[in-house]
Amino acid sequence: MNTEAAVRECLAGVLDPELGASIVDLGMVGAVRVDGPRVEVEVALTTVGCPLRAQIERDVVGALRGLEGVSDVAVTTSVMDATAKRELLSRARLLARESAPTTTIPAHAPILMIASGKGGVGKSVVAARVASALAARGLTVGVLDADIWGFSLARLLGIEGEVTARNGRMIPLEKRLGEGAIRLLSMGLLADEDQALLWRGLVVQKAVAQFIEDADWSGCDYVVIDTPPGTGDIAMTLARLLPRMGQIVVTTPDPGATRVAARAADFARKSHVRVLGVIENMSAVTAPDGTRYAPFGEGGGRDLAENLAVPLLAQIPLDGALARVGEDSVVARTVFDELAERLISDVAPPLGARGCSARLLETLEAATRES
Repeated sequence: MNTEAAVRECLAGVLDPELGASIVDLGMVGAVRVDGPRVEVEVALTTVGCPLRAQIERDVVGALRGLEGVSDVAVTTSVMDATAKRELLSRARLLARESAPTTTIPAHAPILMIASGKGGVGKSVVAARVASALAARGLTVGVLDADIWGFSLARLLGIEGEVTARNGRMIPLEKRLGEGAIRLLSMGLLADEDQALLWRGLVVQKAVAQFIEDADWSGCDYVVIDTPPGTGDIAMTLARLLPRMGQIVVTTPDPGATRVAARAADFARKSHVRVLGVIENMSAVTAPDGTRYAPFGEGGGRDLAENLAVPLLAQIPLDGALARVGEDSVVARTVFDELAERLISDVAPPLGARGCSARLLETLEAATRES
């Protein structure tokens, strides 16, 4: 005679057609009753008029009728409440992370997602300067301009040229910075910056996936990703394809900007992406005569970091030179230098570089030398 456990094990092979995951793993299977050859199953759906309801019911019936001794299957459907829906989406995102594709990004390389809740906060400039500061330390930094519609990193980084392929993979364009290098892939290298891309949904997701899966990122010490504002298709695609990615939230001090920026962090946590910290851009600046100007207010970045329980990584004074290619900037030489050092030493060190085992080996080596 079949048992409830046998029924649930059988239903583990039934996939939600849209999410591609087991209806058992997604928590969609409710009450199960076994009465001899008859099995009754309750399946919870996300909406009343779910267009996939009939297919799910057919798949459940087909699977259970394959069990020995089962001749009658009854499926009843219900609708999830808000809490159950949130739990389902969380499970779906976690399962998607576990099945993420293999990429050429080295396992030791931290992946930094530079994100913002809204446009106009200088996110792309921050991404370009962070990548440059890391490269200036002799590191090879892969830069992915995932802002498909608003691409600007090719201009900001001063990189031009034609993207080529080798062994079926796109080769990022490289710019040397002393002993370090920046390797960039951007729509700005494939299309004119004045050209509007009339792309939607699946096309945009496919483009981002190709930049990740069909590109050669081998040899990178870090990967910096500039993302479009908000929490749309591109952010969700990145979270699915790069489960070990960490998010850095960029905001201005303005309370309105920080409230919107909080949504980006909320998206990250719901997608199981670790929030590494907050960068406050366009902070107060002190003029040569000592006068302090704060056109966007003060304290917003610190308040956001405290509310998210993450560190405030940097406060970047308002400086127009930051957005001009190749132009030196006191801010770039100080704030971004300190930020790069903090990322390397504490916030996002290369995997294993500062781990417990590595520190133990360093201690043993030092003791050996002293003896």
